[in-house]
Amino acid sequence: MEERYSRQIRFKQIGEEGQKRLADSHVLIVGAGALGTAGAEGLSRAGVGTITIIDRDYVEWSNLQRQQLYTESDAKLRMPKAMAAKEHLSAINSEIHIEAYVTEGTAETLEPLIEKADIVIDATDNFETRMLINDLAQKTKTPWVYGACVSSQGMFMTVIPGETPCLSCLFEQIPVGGATCDTAGIIPPAVHIVSAYQQAEAFKLLTGQIEAIQRGFVTFDVWNNSHMKINVNHVRREECPSCGANAVYPYLQDWNTPKAAVLCGRDTVQVRSESLKRIPKQELIKRLKTIGKVEANAFLLHIFYEDFRIVIFNDGRALVHGTNDVKEANSVLARVIGL
Repeated sequence: MEERYSRQIRFKQIGEEGQKRLADSHVLIVGAGALGTAGAEGLSRAGVGTITIIDRDYVEWSNLQRQQLYTESDAKLRMPKAMAAKEHLSAINSEIHIEAYVTEGTAETLEPLIEKADIVIDATDNFETRMLINDLAQKTKTPWVYGACVSSQGMFMTVIPGETPCLSCLFEQIPVGGATCDTAGIIPPAVHIVSAYQQAEAFKLLTGQIEAIQRGFVTFDVWNNSHMKINVNHVRREECPSCGANAVYPYLQDWNTPKAAVLCGRDTVQVRSESLKRIPKQELIKRLKTIGKVEANAFLLHIFYEDFRIVIFNDGRALVHGTNDVKEANSVLARVIGL
């Protein structure tokens, strides 16, 4: 181990003891897109002992511009991102353990994963999942590192339950969001900078150097050469529903769980259906073959229908490409599958 990680061990803030701590650590990465692949690769090369990745999507050609783990072969095969990431990370470092889950990050799927992790890296692309992470992290007392990027801009903040403001506190005071990768695009340097900060914060947390944590909300624009750190100590609220004295964790409640969602950066709607989940895969293929050519792998089915492209996952989710209208997406699935 010493030879492989020798340059990292020579960094005195890590050293041999810190390297052993990394080897004994477990990091959960929620999302395997641009931030997720950058973070997963960096932490894998650094020797973090167990890395769990959860992602609901598959590799497309437009991902290759910034999602650094994936190859053209992954896009051709429409490989689920979590599984493709696991394959590539295992080739990078066979000494560590990689767990991969091809499913949506819901309260039900995320809670047991967060309970097992030492820290969580936020690599999601939507508000709802981030707020789920925030509530679950507060509930389980698990530190996590928020990160987001769009256009040439990026931002991050480390959240330590009981010590720092949570994301709900922050969003009450600092307006975040608006632009998406779909409307404003994204360049890789913005991704890499956010991920570098997230990885550095992970190293500090995992090696027990809490005093070195970045205590603030950091935002930058790599194209316009701006960088700003905001002191957020004052935004922590005792009455916060997520981290306050009488927390109710609002994003873990059933009424806050959408059955359909428009995906960030794409003309695509995701629909979750228990009915779809109960249809045997071979029966589903049989139905779909009556309307067109079905492409399938171990994780998903793919078919073109009229002006839409439909991808159906084993866990009962469907992506309807070609619309950002939830009603239209549900209608298309009803016509194709009879739901």
